[in-house]
Amino acid sequence: MKKCKIVDLFSGVGGLTFGFYYDLINKRFVKRNNVQFVFANEFAPKAAAAFRKNYGSDIPMIEGDICAITDEKIDEMLKGEEVDVIIGGPPCQSFSTVGQRKYDDRAKLSHQYLRLLEKIKPKMFLFENVKGILSMREIFYKTDKNGQVVTKEVIKHRGDKEFTRLEPVVDHYGDLVIDVLQRKFNDIGYKICTKTMLATDFGVPQIRERVFIIGVRDGLNIEWDYPKGDGKQTISVYQAISDLPEVGEGQTIEEYDKPPMTDYQKLMRRDCDKLTVHFCGTYGDKIRTVIENVNEGEGKDDFNAKVAAGLIDSKYYLTSGYGNTYGRLERNKPSTTITNNLATPSGLRCIHYEQDRALTPREGARIQSFPDWYYFEGNRSDVVKQVGNAVPPLMAIAFANKIIDLLVDED
Repeated sequence: MKKCKIVDLFSGVGGLTFGFYYDLINKRFVKRNNVQFVFANEFAPKAAAAFRKNYGSDIPMIEGDICAITDEKIDEMLKGEEVDVIIGGPPCQSFSTVGQRKYDDRAKLSHQYLRLLEKIKPKMFLFENVKGILSMREIFYKTDKNGQVVTKEVIKHRGDKEFTRLEPVVDHYGDLVIDVLQRKFNDIGYKICTKTMLATDFGVPQIRERVFIIGVRDGLNIEWDYPKGDGKQTISVYQAISDLPEVGEGQTIEEYDKPPMTDYQKLMRRDCDKLTVHFCGTYGDKIRTVIENVNEGEGKDDFNAKVAAGLIDSKYYLTSGYGNTYGRLERNKPSTTITNNLATPSGLRCIHYEQDRALTPREGARIQSFPDWYYFEGNRSDVVKQVGNAVPPLMAIAFANKIIDLLVDED
């Protein structure tokens, strides 16, 4: 049997990997027998450890900086065989429209994707990132006579605290990052398709937009067409996580207390009898007051309006954050985008629709479409980063099915 040979870059905890490793057959996740992972790469130690736990020896993991993967190491892993597809999404925080949008070293890691792509020359590639990459421009910073980047002090706020931070001084802006990438992909020898896709179209209970760039090597008779949703009804947060036990502040719950109630919950729980990473932190008086006074669909601005109306003491007025921070989810709608602040009430709309707390990491994983048996490694900060930075597995499966069918049939 011909197998689709895959190189997996910027693997994280393995959300995109999941879709190429498993298929969804008869409402079960089933391991594919027509794929072979040549190697994967991940920089973060805890994410790499979780990846190894989930995929074992089936996927050789090169842990460490992608910049340190030499041509010799690549040749050693490839063993002279051709790779069918490279998959991966370089770190996206620099491009996100929520945040500082710095053209920093993380933003430039896409250059390493290009380097390995040019070296390996697979038949196809999949490059995933946030929608913000479409509007981000290259930024060139001022330098001094020694070539060092010039910085300046900028006043910042975190909560009610004011502090200063050194930031680089911008000299000028260049082209859109997406245009630069596409030109380079073309120069390497690939025909490119770029499209923004919505996770809810693929059964993920989350309004998450992601850009997928698909490349086909010049000279191949492969026509790419993006996967389409199955047309099923959108899944709400309630339909996704309502079977999970209630959690109070400072609690960790490891046992289910009710059966799954929806097809989605059955898919997520199948063959799993023990909960992991279903826990809640503790809050101070101000955060607790905010949570208790924010209703479904409300957020920071609604809370501050209640303060202005005299319904809440003025000492609780929120001075930092965006309009949709400190937001409570709506039970009958999909979640907004899950981020690596999913367990922090001040993050983007991540307060439970009913309980007075932020989402637990396991609830975030459910909303991302990770099954309950999927393993995460490390402390709370590690786990929420692994969950929030991942490609939703159900979305990944839709892309994998199209790509694998094209490449297996191609020969």
